[in-house]
Amino acid sequence: MRREYPPVHDDLGSAGSGRPRVMTYPEAFDRMLAAWNEPDPAKVRGHLDAALATEIEFIDPSIETRGIDEFEANVHQVHADLPGASYARTSGVDSHHGLYRYSWSITRDGELVLPGFDVVEVDGHGKVARVIGFFGPLPEPD
Repeated sequence: MRREYPPVHDDLGSAGSGRPRVMTYPEAFDRMLAAWNEPDPAKVRGHLDAALATEIEFIDPSIETRGIDEFEANVHQVHADLPGASYARTSGVDSHHGLYRYSWSITRDGELVLPGFDVVEVDGHGKVARVIGFFGPLPEPD
């Protein structure tokens, strides 16, 4: 059986069309990002409640959390560790089978602190159920 692969897309659209590519993604992604950028600690939870499934699983090289309470505690700890930092998606969002991936960065005072990418799974309600994060660029091949 021969497997068919879709054409590779770039930021300009499909297969060199030169047209902008429009990728939709769950609104929860914007609310989760808003929590990371929220300067008022009292408002972080409101963003997270709107974005995350109750049993959210968050895994990256520095931490593993389960549930909104642990996720929120991590956001507050990162804010304390990196005061004044900004968090942004730095790529489009790609998806298949309920999984999404995108690149992100943390900057502070105009300087890159950390780049990375996330693979995110959403539940049937469009809320973020799992985030698997990676820090830095992909390694060079051996």
